[in-house]
Amino acid sequence: MAKPFTPPGSFGKRPRTSGPKRAFPPTRGGKTPRPAGESAGGRGFAQPGTSPGEGRVGGEAAQGGGWNRAARWYDGLVGEQGSEFQREVVIPGTLRLLGIRQGERVLDLACGQGVLSRALHERGAQVTGVDLSTQLVEIARRRSPKGIRFLVADAVRLVGLDDGRFDAVTCMLALQNMESPEVALHEASRVLRPDGRLVLALMHPAFRIPRQSRWGWDEERKLLYRGVDRYLTPLKAPIDMRPFRAPGQITWTYHRPLQDYVKALADAGMLVDALEEWPSHKASQPGPMAAAENRARQEFPLFLAMRAVKSTRSPHP
Repeated sequence: MAKPFTPPGSFGKRPRTSGPKRAFPPTRGGKTPRPAGESAGGRGFAQPGTSPGEGRVGGEAAQGGGWNRAARWYDGLVGEQGSEFQREVVIPGTLRLLGIRQGERVLDLACGQGVLSRALHERGAQVTGVDLSTQLVEIARRRSPKGIRFLVADAVRLVGLDDGRFDAVTCMLALQNMESPEVALHEASRVLRPDGRLVLALMHPAFRIPRQSRWGWDEERKLLYRGVDRYLTPLKAPIDMRPFRAPGQITWTYHRPLQDYVKALADAGMLVDALEEWPSHKASQPGPMAAAENRARQEFPLFLAMRAVKSTRSPHP
């Protein structure tokens, strides 16, 4: 019989989504079978690597202060070089999809501490990083070469950035924290030149759904599987900002199906020309569960990446 099972620190960006803990099925030595590395490093739902929920509009813009209070703690998790998943999976994949050329002007949207910004700079790009958190922007400035420009700005209002200014835009593991991603994508399109490209990396929306996806263990088949309770319906879930949790200090992450992201890109005048799904790079230590863990890890990707090109018929000149 299949038993419900959830690995600790499941989803992807900085803090964890709040909610009840689940029980784990007993295994050898009291340990739980799980694919190693389920705490994906990104800005989405949980544990190492989630970045501030940039791109908030209306009342949510005020949450930038909450991320300022959590900035030092989050920086301790991610560090100067990025989380392990950022270093080993997300940044290499983003750079490959982007295909950066010497001297190109690149906007790093929701740049956090500037981890991706520095990688772009090292490959010869002229980089501008934008983030809602003043504290993270300060960290980025301290750690980065003077040639990188960092600005404090909301992703839905890129004040001071001219139309058609950039050859490319990146957004690494942040769009799922935005209340109005369609507005942020319109802004990204506005600042892109015609035929400019945008590369997005997300926690995979089909398999990493806050409170609605989990691991399960089929004892008869000795098989780890992914259970999904809900996919097409968008949802909003609170992010637990421990150890900075306090009444009234809360931010949010959002689940949307893939079709919503593709539609938002098309409405912004950008057409998807590449889509990739990135699994974990890790492998289990030898043992009775290793084969099941490794199979599950490779079958259920952590991340989804898309490259979109601004059409010459875009509503933004």
